[in-house]
Amino acid sequence: MSEETQDLQSAPEGDLEPKLPQYANPRGESLGVRDNPFGVHGTGDTSGYGLLHREVRMPGQSPKPYGGWFDDCVDYLEEDLRGAGVDPLTAIDRVVVSHGELTIHVAREHLVTVAKALRDDQDLRFELCMGVSGVHYPHDTGQELHAVYHFISVTHNHNLRIETAAPEDDPKIPSIVDIYPGNNWHEREAFDMMGIIFTGHPALTRSLLPDDWVGHPQRKDYPLGGIPVQFKGGTVPPADTRRSYS
Repeated sequence: MSEETQDLQSAPEGDLEPKLPQYANPRGESLGVRDNPFGVHGTGDTSGYGLLHREVRMPGQSPKPYGGWFDDCVDYLEEDLRGAGVDPLTAIDRVVVSHGELTIHVAREHLVTVAKALRDDQDLRFELCMGVSGVHYPHDTGQELHAVYHFISVTHNHNLRIETAAPEDDPKIPSIVDIYPGNNWHEREAFDMMGIIFTGHPALTRSLLPDDWVGHPQRKDYPLGGIPVQFKGGTVPPADTRRSYS
């Protein structure tokens, strides 16, 4: 561990600010407040934890140095963005190092440029994209729908996560199928389940549900549904009537 890294870890929180890169959105978004860890409200909580009150927030910008190959990866990506005429401080929202993993949050309008750099730069060489997963954060106002991509560099034995977001009223994110063809069905599934529209996709149709299905079942505001089930005289009510979830 370098002396600079040790200094960053031992320094007071206020001393970290000058060392934080000035990206577009360095502070993690607030996703709401959780009253207790079990999602139970009213009289249902018998655990003694009912008085907990915790804000749920996305991780914010990590201070430099990130450690290991993470610094080189971000530096090479910034260099490629500048070479493409894109300001890295605008294209990158923040860089997060957590649990030994590197996540780069990027603006959706620059996702294709980032993906091309990850594939083509010999110092990055992320040959594989393992797909895209959709996430719905209803309280993340203005960017409720997130798309998360996992990349693997076989050449360098590196793993990288790229995350971007779009608002519910404009759920459009550029497709990267032209760059990583294996993402074709993954983008279709994220569209089907989450309602993210991947612009430029060659055939963006539902992959799991019928074409005339209304809504996107993996969004958190989608009703759980269910039907009453009888078993030896007992009745199990539908899932959405049994308890409340936070």
